[in-house]
Amino acid sequence: MIDGVVVKPLKVIPDERGYLMEIFRDDDPFFRKFGQAYLTVVYPGVVKGWHYHKVQDDHFCVVKGMSKVVLYDLREGSPTKGEVNEFFMGEKNPILLLIPHGVLHGMKGVGVEPALLLNIPTEHYDYKDPDEYRVHPHDNDIPYDWERKDG
Repeated sequence: MIDGVVVKPLKVIPDERGYLMEIFRDDDPFFRKFGQAYLTVVYPGVVKGWHYHKVQDDHFCVVKGMSKVVLYDLREGSPTKGEVNEFFMGEKNPILLLIPHGVLHGMKGVGVEPALLLNIPTEHYDYKDPDEYRVHPHDNDIPYDWERKDG
């Protein structure tokens, strides 16, 4: 696991009315601060990424559908520099994923429906000076191939 990444299994509490799932709490041991909450959608087979932040930590939770979220540690001095982590998250694997700043990340919609990802980053988006640094999804030096692995 990449240093600083946290995976929190989420508990689904069902009853005859439906279900409840707590995602993120201010008493979670990894809680740092609240910046904003937003929803992003990725269509099946589409790759969104790569990017990283210099200040912001992300907290990803796929609330509908399924997505493959991939992390790559490019941080100088990190004990896990160069490591890749792959997470299949969503309705079939309800988790909250903490992505530390400096860790490159991207996502791909998997399955047959769009995946809805809730992010609760530690910083709000600054339209004038965004803390977002992009890398091309396919043309790069990252040791990861977004193609589906059949077999």
